[in-house]
Amino acid sequence: MKPALTRLVRLFPAAFRHRFGAELEEHVTRDWEAARARGPGTAVWHALGMATDLVRSALAERWRPAFAGQAPTTMKKERTMGMTIADWLRDLRLSIRGLKRSPGFAAVSIGTLGLAIGATTGMFSVVNRVLLDPLPYADPDRLMAVRGTAPGSQLPEEFGVAAEFYIQYREQSKLVEDLAVFGMGTSTLRVGDRVERIPMAWPTPSLFSTLGVTPILGRLPVPEDEDVTVISYALWQTWFGGDSSVIGNTYDISYGRRQVVGVMGPDFRFPSDGTLLWNVDAIREAGLVPGRLGGQMLVRARPGVTPEALAAEFTTLAKRLPERFGGSANYAKVIEQFRAVVRPLEEQILGSVAGTLWMLLGAVAIVLIIACANVANLFMVRAEGRHREMAVRQAVGAGRAQLVRLPLAEAVTIALAAGVVAVALAWVTLPLMVSAAPPGVPRIGTVGVDATTVAFTAAAAIVAALACGLVPAIRSSAPNLLRLREGGRGATRHRHWGRDGLVIAQTALALVLLIGSGLLLRSHAKLRNVDPGYDTKDIFTFQFAPEQPALRDAADWTAFHLAFMDRLLALPGVTSVGIIENVPLDEGVGIAPFQAEGQAADPNSVTRLSYTFAGPGYFETMGIAVHAGRAYTRADVTSDFGGAVLSQSAARVLWPGEDPVGRRFRASSDSTWSTVIGVVSDVLQGDFREQARPMVYYPLRAADPRDYWLTSPAYAVRTARAKTIAPEIRALVKEVAPEAPMYRTFTMEFLSQRSMNTLSFTMLTLVVAASLALILGVVGLYGVLSYVVAERTREIGVRMALGAAAGQVRRMVVAQGARVVGTGALIGLGVALAATRALGGLLFGVQALDVVTFATMSACMVVVGMLASYMPARRASNVDPIESLRGD
Repeated sequence: MKPALTRLVRLFPAAFRHRFGAELEEHVTRDWEAARARGPGTAVWHALGMATDLVRSALAERWRPAFAGQAPTTMKKERTMGMTIADWLRDLRLSIRGLKRSPGFAAVSIGTLGLAIGATTGMFSVVNRVLLDPLPYADPDRLMAVRGTAPGSQLPEEFGVAAEFYIQYREQSKLVEDLAVFGMGTSTLRVGDRVERIPMAWPTPSLFSTLGVTPILGRLPVPEDEDVTVISYALWQTWFGGDSSVIGNTYDISYGRRQVVGVMGPDFRFPSDGTLLWNVDAIREAGLVPGRLGGQMLVRARPGVTPEALAAEFTTLAKRLPERFGGSANYAKVIEQFRAVVRPLEEQILGSVAGTLWMLLGAVAIVLIIACANVANLFMVRAEGRHREMAVRQAVGAGRAQLVRLPLAEAVTIALAAGVVAVALAWVTLPLMVSAAPPGVPRIGTVGVDATTVAFTAAAAIVAALACGLVPAIRSSAPNLLRLREGGRGATRHRHWGRDGLVIAQTALALVLLIGSGLLLRSHAKLRNVDPGYDTKDIFTFQFAPEQPALRDAADWTAFHLAFMDRLLALPGVTSVGIIENVPLDEGVGIAPFQAEGQAADPNSVTRLSYTFAGPGYFETMGIAVHAGRAYTRADVTSDFGGAVLSQSAARVLWPGEDPVGRRFRASSDSTWSTVIGVVSDVLQGDFREQARPMVYYPLRAADPRDYWLTSPAYAVRTARAKTIAPEIRALVKEVAPEAPMYRTFTMEFLSQRSMNTLSFTMLTLVVAASLALILGVVGLYGVLSYVVAERTREIGVRMALGAAAGQVRRMVVAQGARVVGTGALIGLGVALAATRALGGLLFGVQALDVVTFATMSACMVVVGMLASYMPARRASNVDPIESLRGD
């Protein structure tokens, strides 16, 4: 520190160094050694003071030559400007000295503001990166996401489009410049001996031109390309070491050979942050089968085109699809009901994330407001104790501006120190916040402390300084020379409505956060108690993708997986093993129109049901109850078996009020009938919040080796060692299929927790904010009442001398606290009635105006406030009347 200060002296102009340099450097050296001897804390404070002195002296010396030869009026103006800055610097130095004499006040103020500003800074960093930074594409405001809806049909509320939509819109739309269709998922990448399952996308070649992006290496694909891929910057660095020779090479990607034609830049992360490569395939009209909905469409609209105009044109163009591409009667019915849904890409990407993040930023901003109110109360108390000092300054000629400047300088010093603490706190906590964030939040992995974060912290610190120090500074500077007669007592008899008002505001805001966190806590508890229809304890799931040529034969494929199930069953602690196509809470399932035997063969008689494929042992392993008939056996998957298992709701939809076992049904696009062999419980496939879908379980077997799902079935293993068994299973996979990666390795307990991540993250953040607000509010109330008791010591002494009992004094002080807390609670209830409606999308099984939560949290706030009032009341009741009167 000392060499740094010495170097600072040498930065001043030569004339200044010639005149003052040697003396000042000697002064710096002497004072630094003395300060360091008193401890590192004193040395730091002293260093700040010396730096302020140096800057003030430099400014005064810098401006002195400019005064020469100027008119008196100009010189006076310049001197006024120079003295103002110099005085501010002097006051900052004095404030540092003053705070050194009040270390408790400084530590509490800096800690309170630092904690609140740090929380706000951390959440702002997330909001800024996720919501405020523009999308890294050319003219992002012209990018639109296109989906569809078909009111009156049995399709989901919104769904993706099919390949024929892409062809139709590309050829006939007058409102778009470019458009693309893409899908996403995971598949296998093999480079040398390294084989892994990684996130990929399958777009049309036009995806990159639609987004307006270019590769940093190689070229973009064109429609004429066959079997090409574009890789991400992250994949290029981690798998290929940044070697430019990757361009033109071919690799085993997604069960085929593909040539790498380009490498994208580090900022390109579409459609999700985890996408590592893009397998590009053109859509051609020849051989196209219409009606395969589910593709994601992206369009670049012409300048000035609105989403509404685009939706109207796309809806009109879609009506012509059956005429051009044909399709079933059910497809024609869906197209007749079809309506295009168009929204800006940014809105589509952010979805419900935006509302949640803004709400959390508002919550921590409330904590900052409460912290500012708390520190402002401390400054008011400090100002009350400095009345005599301010009166003396006024008596010797200090002006009103000078009297305001000194306490305000203290506020600025504390706020800037709190800003430093806040940046350090954000730097430490942001990685934890990012790791706890729910999956799917765009760009969350790039959040960190940057220049924008530091600038926001500085701005927040300045605002906090004004909020905490300006009003107390103005009040303490009011001309009143009678303070000289108070002898330093600082006793007053007027009510301190300013301090009471701040505590009322703190109480109200804290109650709003408490009620919000209480609603989320109740929602979380109800969500954890949901019965998903299967067990979540002691179940391990995984997938692997064997690619051996022998497995192209259906019988060999079945024999391979049955043998592997036997090897899993032989592992210590494993009680059962099952096989499924789509693991609940991890993967989606298909949806198709189904028809029960005997129903009329028209589009209106079909029922859309979810479907998947299950094998022997699955229902037993997952703990899914069989209510009628039976589950699958090994014999069912080794033969051309025509049976199927239905969920209870699917059976009710197809045969309401009837026994479904032995009845037949089929998919409307299939000519083969399936016979119901069993009925099982409904299960939650996608999320604990949604209703269980009617489900059809077909037997999982290799009826056609070309089916994509055959290459990578999912296993469910029931064992008490679910959290530790993965290495043993990985070793088995390596033995039977060394070419196959093992991936999607989860416990069902982890998947159930992940499904609640958004609610858990929001709840945790809000609970922390509410806890901080409650603590700060209680501290603020305690501080105000303690000061009131100190002020009224003489009054209390007189009351007790005249016969007032200790209990009466306690009730008097507690009643004052109760009035403040009660007023704040009433205001907080009114604010919460409106504010908690913003939580509607996060709540589960609880209403936004839940009476139990409102009453419980209000009672909690009042009780805690009364407890905070009791300690000052108890101290007041112990006042000795003789001592209090003698002190006067």
